[in-house]
Formats: sequence, structure tokens, C-alpha cells
Amino acid sequence: MNKFVEISEKKEGLKMKTYSCETHIDHALDMHVAETENFPMMDLLSEEEKLSTTCSYCEQSATYVVSSK
Repeated sequence: MNKFVEISEKKEGLKMKTYSCETHIDHALDMHVAETENFPMMDLLSEEEKLSTTCSYCEQSATYVVSSK
């Protein structure tokens, strides 16, 4: 098995979850695509989740979660 196939198989199984504020949502989506090579899901956090969840890139409250399907 060559390295390209091994890397591709690993990326297909890669699951990612990133929390993002309004400011960093574009970056979170771009990073997800770059790391997994798959289209991400973007969901709004509930009001309760927003209270205790911070952005993965800064200290602001997260608004979105970007994840694998």
C-alpha cells in the first residue's frame, strides 16, 4: 500500500469538531476542509451551550459548531 492511499484512508475517518464565534467561522470552515478534505456541517449552538462554550480560536462565546457529517 502506498503512502497516498494510507493518508486518504486516515482522512476519511477523521472526525473533527470545532467551536467558533461569528468572527472566526470562515476560518473554522476553511480549516475543517483543509484537514478532512470533506464538506463540514455548521450548526448553531443552543442558548444554553453558548453560555459555557468558547471559540476554539479566541476567548469569545462560541456561536457555531463545525463538525464532520
